[in-house]
Order: sequence, then structure tokens, then C-alpha cells
Amino acid sequence: MSYIQGETGDWEIVIGLEVHAQVISNAKLFSGAATAFGAEPNSQVSFVDAAFPGMLPVINEHCIEQAVRTGLGLKAQINLHSVFDRKNYFYADLPQGYQISQFQQPIVGKGEIVLDLPDGSSRTVGVTRLHLEQDAGKSLHDQHPAKTYIDLNRSGVALMEIVSEPDMRTAEEAGAYVRKLRSILRYLGTCDGNMEEGSMRCDVNVSVRKPGAPFGTRCEIKNVNSIRFVMQAIEYEARRQIEIIEEGGKIDQETRLWDTTKFVTRSMRSKEEAHDYRYFPDPDLLPLELDPEWVEAIKSTLPELPDDKKARFIGEYKLSPYDANVLVSEKARADFFETVAKGRDPKLAANWVTGELFGYLNKAGKEIEESPVSAENLGGLIDLIADNTISGRIAKEVFEAMFETGEKAADIVEKKGLRQVTDTGAIEASIDSVLAANADKVAEFRSGKDKLFGFFVGQVMKATQGKANPALVNEILTAKLKG
Repeated sequence: MSYIQGETGDWEIVIGLEVHAQVISNAKLFSGAATAFGAEPNSQVSFVDAAFPGMLPVINEHCIEQAVRTGLGLKAQINLHSVFDRKNYFYADLPQGYQISQFQQPIVGKGEIVLDLPDGSSRTVGVTRLHLEQDAGKSLHDQHPAKTYIDLNRSGVALMEIVSEPDMRTAEEAGAYVRKLRSILRYLGTCDGNMEEGSMRCDVNVSVRKPGAPFGTRCEIKNVNSIRFVMQAIEYEARRQIEIIEEGGKIDQETRLWDTTKFVTRSMRSKEEAHDYRYFPDPDLLPLELDPEWVEAIKSTLPELPDDKKARFIGEYKLSPYDANVLVSEKARADFFETVAKGRDPKLAANWVTGELFGYLNKAGKEIEESPVSAENLGGLIDLIADNTISGRIAKEVFEAMFETGEKAADIVEKKGLRQVTDTGAIEASIDSVLAANADKVAEFRSGKDKLFGFFVGQVMKATQGKANPALVNEILTAKLKG
């Protein structure tokens, strides 16, 4: 268990997350308005979204399907009967004066997420619920020196609010939770997980307690939009609360903001309770009744999810849990690896994908979908190593050229004359000339300086421009030096 050291001893952080995930759908939850990101302000707003009098919501079946699909992916209970409620609060970017959400009867009940932790261990975090709701609009404070502008493009967009149990105890676990949840959503195709564009946002609930004591008073940090900020906000907020308690103060239950420039949390408002929102069933929407056969039909279309894929990669390809975890974290990565590994040594394929390829992609700031080296072409490079056309060292030089040009490995090898020398006569001639030029070192080697063997190998490789087959060089060199 990981504790924070305070003036009065150990403290434990208790963390729960509420993740708002925007549903991938071409239309909003209760209107036919478009949902594309980056459109001109107020260009994707229907009369329903703008709350014109007399406009009635009409539910989008695809959004319901996406929520059920997500619930199934989280191994959660699907509630065949659920109810939409009105959550009443007043804000400039909420034209109706209420948000259509779900409260006591959500569409998805309890589920779970297995976290993959950096030390190779895993632990399970409970999911309390998933409910559907419409997003609010967006207030723009930087468009005018004295006015706030309102963009309603986001108003009415379908959100899944996924609420965890307070099961996490460190910032690292919270980061792992968000990463794993985002991975599952992307595999399912229900949310793109793009935190920079706001299609996935976190409300972070943090409290502290002495180990074994009851839960403390929690504060909620609203709308944190990156995993790094989630982790930083938790670290800061926990220490802030510990300092207050140890100085004899008490924690106020409140909503706070994460200041991304000063790296502190700031008080926003006192925390509302459920009764403050005056929830009641939306009179314009009937309770949602799902057909069990419809739910089963959705279940039959689920893809292989990260945990199952990881288990298969370990079993089928004999990969380490670490390598398997890295490869399944994104579906595109897993698909790329499987194409490379098909009919080849899977460990070698994994090494090239996670090592050389990921290294170059990180440096270039590219995603795997943008890789200049296709999976087929990387497989072709590995084939050239396997059949001794090129050595592993030359392969790295070839890969660099592949990344720069997008060309096939075989074409680069022919063009640059990098084919490995396997002619024993040619290798023997190079070795003879190296030994003749270094007669003093040959004498030293034969008098017991075995470490000089590496020197001779290096000289031969240099003489052959790295093209000599290393195994043959070792074999012939050994015979000649000891002969």
C-alpha cells in the first residue's frame, strides 16, 4: 500500500473518478443536429438544443446502442429499464435551465476495469454506473474584453458519464484507470478518447484519511482534460488536504478547478448534493425499455477487448506481460503487430515494433496510423534478417532509410549494396589481411589476452563495411587465432 508521509504519520488517498465520454455519433442525443468537432460556433444547433418553446426531445437509438455496448465492454450490468431525469441548474451555456440526465435508474449498473500497473501487477477497480446525459454548451471568455460568448454546438451532444468506485489509492492508479478506460472505449468504437478536444474529461474526487479510518470529506476537481493533469491534481490536492487537517482545520466539501499554469487546485464553489439539482423524471421522455435479444445482439458484435487480447498475445505469441500490455493498449498497435508477426518470430516482431518503430514514431511525433513504415514492409525487413540477407546491425540502417522514404527494405538493400557477405572465401581473405596488419595483437591474444577477440571482430566488420555474416566471422576468426 502506498501512503503519503505527513507531519503526524502516514496518510492514505482515496480517489474516485467520474469520466465524461462523448459518444461517437453523427447526431446529438435528442436532436438531429451534427456533432463534428471544430465547426463554426453555433452552426450545429437545432431548435431542441437551443431550447425553443414547444420543442420536444426525440431519443437517438444509436446513442443508446453505444451506451449498452460500452456497458458490455466494462462487464457491467445492463439495466433493461432506465429513466431520463431533469437535473436542474442555471448557467448561461445551458439554454433549457436543466440537463437531461439519468439519476436513480441509469442504463448501466455495476461493472469493473482491470488496471495494468507499471510494476507488472494488476488490480480491479469497480465501476458504479454509466449513465447517459446531454452535454452543455461552451462559454468563451477570451473573445471579448468585457463579454462572455456562448457556443451551443456542444449543447445536446450525448455523453456517457462513467463513475468509478472510490477504489484507487494513488495518482498512478488513477492514471492507469483513465488510460485503460480510454483504450476500452476506443476498441469498442464508442468514444474517441480525445482529451485535447474535450471528448473525454474527468472529474476527480479526492479525500484523505489515516490508514483504516473512515473516508474523509472529499473535494471534486472538475473537468480535468489530460491524464498528466489528473495525476498532478491528485498529488497536489491530497497534500493540500493533509496540511489543512494536520494544522487543525477541516476540509470543506467543495468543487475545485485545476490551474494548469500554477499547478494548484483552486476553489470554485461549494459542492452540490443531489437534492440541490431537484431531479425528477423528464415528462417528455418515456422510461427506456430494452429488449434482451437486442442487448444480446449487440454483445455478439463486441470486438476482442484489451484484456482478452493481452492474454492471447501472452499465450499464442509467448510475449512477456509487459510487451503484450504495450501492444494491446491501442487497437491500431495490436493490429500492426499481428500483421508483422504473421508467419514470423513473434518476439523479434515485438522487439522491432516496440523498440525501433515506436522510438522513431515518438521522435517524429506521429501515431502508428501515420507510420511511414507499413506493417508489411517491417515484416519484409525482418525476413531479410531471418534469411541472412542482412545482419541485425545493417537492418537498423535500413530501417532508418525506410522511415525516411517509405520504401521497401529489399529495394534499399539492393540500391545501397547492403547485402550480407556470406562467401566464406571473401570473409577469410578479410580476416587474413586484418591478422597480418595486427601481428602484435595476434601474439598478445595467443599469450592469453582473450579480450582482444572483440577487437579482431570489429576490424573485420569495419573492413567489410559491416556486411560480413557475424556468425561466420566468429567461426573463421576463432579457427585462425587458435590454429
